[in-house]
Amino acid sequence: MSITWKDDPLPSVTQSARSGDHATTHANPAARALADSIPRLPLAGDAPTPVEELGRLREALGMRARLLVKRDDALTFGAGGNKVRKLEVIASRATADGADTLVTTGGVQSNHARVTAAAAARLGVECILVVNGEPPARLTGNALLMQLFGAKMEYVATRQERTPRVEQVIDRLHAEGRRPYAIPLGASTPVGALGYVRAIGELLAQIPAPDVIIHSSSSGGTQAGLIAGCALFGLHTKVIGVSPDDPSDAIAGYVKPILSGLESELKVTAGTFASCDITVDDRFVGGGYGIPSDASREAIELTARNEGLLLDPVYSAKAMAALIAYARAGELDAHETVLFWHTGGVPGLFA
Repeated sequence: MSITWKDDPLPSVTQSARSGDHATTHANPAARALADSIPRLPLAGDAPTPVEELGRLREALGMRARLLVKRDDALTFGAGGNKVRKLEVIASRATADGADTLVTTGGVQSNHARVTAAAAARLGVECILVVNGEPPARLTGNALLMQLFGAKMEYVATRQERTPRVEQVIDRLHAEGRRPYAIPLGASTPVGALGYVRAIGELLAQIPAPDVIIHSSSSGGTQAGLIAGCALFGLHTKVIGVSPDDPSDAIAGYVKPILSGLESELKVTAGTFASCDITVDDRFVGGGYGIPSDASREAIELTARNEGLLLDPVYSAKAMAALIAYARAGELDAHETVLFWHTGGVPGLFA
């Protein structure tokens, strides 16, 4: 894809992930400079998360393709996960705005709410979380971590009640003379997605571009950032989002406007990302959000017993279930490099 900046034209770069030529990943200096210049608060420091071979799992599945994992579960802040990359960028904006309170929403075991609470603690500001569900009799998993990070919880009965309550909280804080900063569900905004544009640059400093990236996609921000990052660097990598909850059309509908917003954030020509493929597989949702399936349980066990690697039951296990199904069906080319992007959420195992 040819990317043209509003201020400076940039020629297209052809990237062959199969060439084995790591140097080609650095052949787009303007893209790298732009990705590296995205303002962020380095909550997890500047060290990249590991990329590791999953050789034993590959062998167990009879895969001929190379299998790697990008370990965003190992991000060293707030128990890790993909929300850390998003919050690094959003926290930078909130700080610049002089925010004294971070306000967001999610479920009782929300990974996003957990990392938002941790970010607020690091920034020294208040955090209010609007969560749907009953207050747990005993705090476990993410709910326990939210409390440890000092967040204040406001409970509502249903998902539909979350947004109106957030609006009420914001109005109340303004009336008190506070400076709240509202963060939408999952931090899935163009600003949050910039964290994953930047992450593609990080990945390319570690390995040649993979042919396929498989990850869990729900509110769409991570997938939008990965797609935009691949386009920015001129890669031909196929990004597959595996839904843990909503139909594929719905998730693609979340991704598309975030991609459009990223054009403005990155100062590229309008319509630059309009032709990008948005691939979402919803065949592994099972019984619905937060409900493990036989395939996701098997994915957790296979990955743990072959690699000592933990997946979470809500998101990454369903994405790995998809990868396992693709491998068993022979849908992954023997010459391909497949990268599983581990988006974290491991505290959910202990909920």
